[in-house]
Amino acid sequence: MTQKYVAGAGDVPVAKANEGDDYARKAVIASTVGYALDGFDLLILGFILAAISADLGLSSTQAGSLVTWTLVGAVVGGIVFGWLSDKFGRVRVLNWTILLFAVFTGLCALAQGYWDLLAYRTIAGLGLGGEFGIGMALAAEACRPEQRARMSSYVGLGWQAGVLVAALVTPVLLPIVGWRGMFAIGVLPAVVAFVIRHFIGEPKIFVESQKTAVKENSFKLLVADGKTTRASLGVVILTSVQNFGYYGVMIWMPSYLSNQFGYSLTKSAGWTAITILGMAFGIWLFGQLADRVGRRPIFLLYQVGAVASVLVYSQLTSQYALLIGGAIMGMFVNGMLGGYGALISELYPTKARATAQNVLFNIGRAVGGFGPLAVGAVAAKYSFSSAIALLASIYVLDIIATLFLIPERKGAALE
Repeated sequence: MTQKYVAGAGDVPVAKANEGDDYARKAVIASTVGYALDGFDLLILGFILAAISADLGLSSTQAGSLVTWTLVGAVVGGIVFGWLSDKFGRVRVLNWTILLFAVFTGLCALAQGYWDLLAYRTIAGLGLGGEFGIGMALAAEACRPEQRARMSSYVGLGWQAGVLVAALVTPVLLPIVGWRGMFAIGVLPAVVAFVIRHFIGEPKIFVESQKTAVKENSFKLLVADGKTTRASLGVVILTSVQNFGYYGVMIWMPSYLSNQFGYSLTKSAGWTAITILGMAFGIWLFGQLADRVGRRPIFLLYQVGAVASVLVYSQLTSQYALLIGGAIMGMFVNGMLGGYGALISELYPTKARATAQNVLFNIGRAVGGFGPLAVGAVAAKYSFSSAIALLASIYVLDIIATLFLIPERKGAALE
């Protein structure tokens, strides 16, 4: 592919025909690999916490804080790198995030104690945080309007793919290479993503937006007027509810199955795998339907489905019903992830697109972090089934936000 270079853009190429399907395909693959990196890394960390704790003598609180501060770093990094991406370019800043992640993940393998490992994980989290929003913006800007939801949903599928790969390889490799070796392996996907992105130029729409003399504050553009402010509030509600439900379900459901039905770890793991497959199918289906029908109708369909499926699931007692119900619930509870990339990209101009993706989604991720705490508190006072059923009620707020705050922008040209 012939490339040219943009004045003032350093060594970042711009594809000459980057609005074509070939460029779009490469951009989506690169973005999907980047988001897969997030899921891969976080699940590996969950698997190796026990080994790290035993080797370095960490308390359970210290071990848990490694996950917490990785997520804190991801939230901060998402906001900062989203803003930088709107100033300096999608591909360039993605390369920065990958390099930051790779270096500090590698340093984790050399950690000698709790404090240096905590510092490495937090800084690695900064790099991880930029992947989602910048990748979504890149994919949306690269593809044709009638394919935007589908392409964005493929990026969302990256997380599920990363989780699945980590679940498959970690139990096999951990006994052989140890936790330090797993951190070293965690660098490899970043290297692959870096190589892929080296051959991708900046989207044409971003390059054109940089030619204007006016430099606007991308954060202010999220609340530029009443209509935009309402849309931003609506997106924050949608992402908060989705993350709250996702973490509330995924963190507590294995305990729910064990305590309520006496499920073994193997059975709980089987439920988790089937639920993840249901989530992946839901993300894929969302993109297919949203491009054909529209964003708002499919969000409403999934939100109503989430209310119904979570309520029904809390009442199930049959082993096979729980398995099938878990897949259906996963489809609706996390399938909405397939719609955010297209929706947010269409609501904001190019000068604020990556900022909007990362800021609004990371606010939702921060709120969603309270999901396990809320479910645990209700379960302690009442029961797990009551706590799971309570999750259904939060999707009513989602429905209200979609009806009154979210505009339909299906197939709209990006500003």
